[in-house]
Amino acid sequence: MTETQRLPTGDQIVQELPWRWKVQGKIFIIGGLGFMFDAWDVTLNGVLIPLLSDHWGLQPSQAAWIGTANLIGMALGAFVWGSVADLIGRKVAFTATLLVFSIFTVCGAFAPDIVWFCIFRFIAGFGLGGCVPVDYALVGEFTPRRQRGRVLTAMDGWWPVGAALCGFVSAAIMATFADWRYTMLIMVLPALLVFWIRRSVPESPLYLISKGRGEEARSIIDELVRKTGGTATNWRLPDPAAAPRLSVGNVVDQLRAVWRFDWKITTAAWALFFSILLVYYLALTWMPRILIESGFAEVRAFITTAGMAAVGLLGVIVAAYFVEKTGRKWILAITGPLSALTLVVVALSVDVPAAVVTWLLIYGFIVQIAIPVLYAYVSELYPTELRGSGFGWASTFSRVGAGFGPLIFVSVMWPYLGLATSCAIAAALVVISVLWMAKFAPETKGAQLH
Repeated sequence: MTETQRLPTGDQIVQELPWRWKVQGKIFIIGGLGFMFDAWDVTLNGVLIPLLSDHWGLQPSQAAWIGTANLIGMALGAFVWGSVADLIGRKVAFTATLLVFSIFTVCGAFAPDIVWFCIFRFIAGFGLGGCVPVDYALVGEFTPRRQRGRVLTAMDGWWPVGAALCGFVSAAIMATFADWRYTMLIMVLPALLVFWIRRSVPESPLYLISKGRGEEARSIIDELVRKTGGTATNWRLPDPAAAPRLSVGNVVDQLRAVWRFDWKITTAAWALFFSILLVYYLALTWMPRILIESGFAEVRAFITTAGMAAVGLLGVIVAAYFVEKTGRKWILAITGPLSALTLVVVALSVDVPAAVVTWLLIYGFIVQIAIPVLYAYVSELYPTELRGSGFGWASTFSRVGAGFGPLIFVSVMWPYLGLATSCAIAAALVVISVLWMAKFAPETKGAQLH
């Protein structure tokens, strides 16, 4: 081994830098704001379902397409943008996702009927669907190894903020203006502001290194060392890799590569994403309608759902504290099934207002321990060249389930099996996924990204 080969590589330097709020923290905040809009938009589906059902006289099976169109668009967006991030860079994808979302959210607010509304919601979801995989890949690759678990877990703290803001703001708008269009338009100006701010975020040096763009990576890494006050030392670039051209074939190759990397790990990632987020999206999408049908006023139903989301911030804090102490797998093994079981209890107590509010708050707390740990865990299971697409494909699979799951839930399962039994079936899927993870997926606590 030569003297040069003994030097640490650039990606190792990035992962060993000290944490600074003005450097990595800035990227965490900018990335998190995009994640906040993702949460706001998904939660808005639950607000719009009862409002548009009254506005256009929709049946439950028709109203279900409000959420399904949006979430299927997000699924496609997670697939496309995650792969784009791995092929042409985090920064391009990081910037463009919110612009697409903003434009078509405005279009949706002025849609003349439910068909056009669902089309615009699909396209807006396509733009926003890229936020989660792209943001996690970028933030994770800028974050020092020692803080990575907590930072990636804390990223999900933006979700209950966005979901709660949606519920509280929507309740205030409906109490003041009684017009569902304002619940959509209110998101656009801050989303465009975040889009503009994102232009200042540098490209991921780990991505540049993986694509053989050594001089750009060297410049960014040296600047990171200077700004964080890290120890200046000699380091080397790893052997350059050929950067592939963006094409449908390459996107398909990324999917094959994700499964070739380790099919058991990928199965665990997809199953966990699908089952845990299916349980969450069932509650987020249909809880306002469920509460309204049980006798809650619209504004009260929105505020209660917002409270369920807001208490999740405490869950994220708990997850961030324990994720580096106990590891990812133990937390998921406990909180995933427990959150699903709590939702079954919510379904059983829905006719008792005081009880259902209490159990919803408990559910919101537990599920938001599981979800941020899930995101941190899956983002660490893949190497740099597959991180965006590995996370993106898992997110895509979950969004497809979250899109069609509630549609099947409200059209078939709920009417014929009842609310509690339908929730219990979803809970069983979580248990199966956790058992597979326990046997076949590794613990990633403290692992070095590569």
